[in-house]
Amino acid sequence: MRNILSIFKRDLKGYFNSPIAYVVIGLFLIVTGIFFYLLLSSFLQYSYAAMMQRQGVPLNVNLMMIRPFLLNMSVIILFMIPIITMRSFSEEKKNGTIELLLTAPLTNWQIIIGKFLATYLLYLVMTGITVLFMALLFIWGDPELAPILIGYFGILLMGAALIAAGNFISSLTENQIVAAVGTFGLTMVLWIIGFASDFAGKIVGAILEYLSIVAHFEDFSKGVFDTSHLVFYLSMTFFMLFLTYQSVESSKWRA
Repeated sequence: MRNILSIFKRDLKGYFNSPIAYVVIGLFLIVTGIFFYLLLSSFLQYSYAAMMQRQGVPLNVNLMMIRPFLLNMSVIILFMIPIITMRSFSEEKKNGTIELLLTAPLTNWQIIIGKFLATYLLYLVMTGITVLFMALLFIWGDPELAPILIGYFGILLMGAALIAAGNFISSLTENQIVAAVGTFGLTMVLWIIGFASDFAGKIVGAILEYLSIVAHFEDFSKGVFDTSHLVFYLSMTFFMLFLTYQSVESSKWRA
């Protein structure tokens, strides 16, 4: 555990000692803030129109605002993950420090888990700040808490799977740009594959839809917790970590 914490602290310090963490967090908050403002403005306009027409139908802020916001945030995350994970192993290879790690009294799993946790904590900080947007809704409105908690739980699960995938891609190359582009390509495939299911046969379409990483988040955004989605995200996370282990092990043999 001590070795994992050492890798974790080392990588986390590397993120926040460079502009990467601040640029990523700032950019993410700007984009998500714009979407939140647009959704809030639309909701307020609709509420005002309903009030002027004296309609007695209550407006559901969870359905009309929070769910679209979470769905938009899940898509934005697809573009941010490659930036977060691109330096995880690539920078080590470029600087030649990967050999020091591989020859140190550390196991491959300790290195992989330590790096994963450091990257994941950055992700938690990035997405966690958006809770302030939800706090504004509670100050001036009355949204349901449970769907929001389930939605953010889905965000955490999806992020874990994508970060594990990004770390795997980063372990394959010493070029951070290549790692970012490769991760971006993988996340796009995992997103677009869900749309391809509409044009495939029944069996193939069901398989493609199951492999869509965003499709599994839709129920979470509705406030619906389904264990099948939990199993998918956890399985993908562990599978990508396993592939990273194989990649690191092969690097050790080549070294």
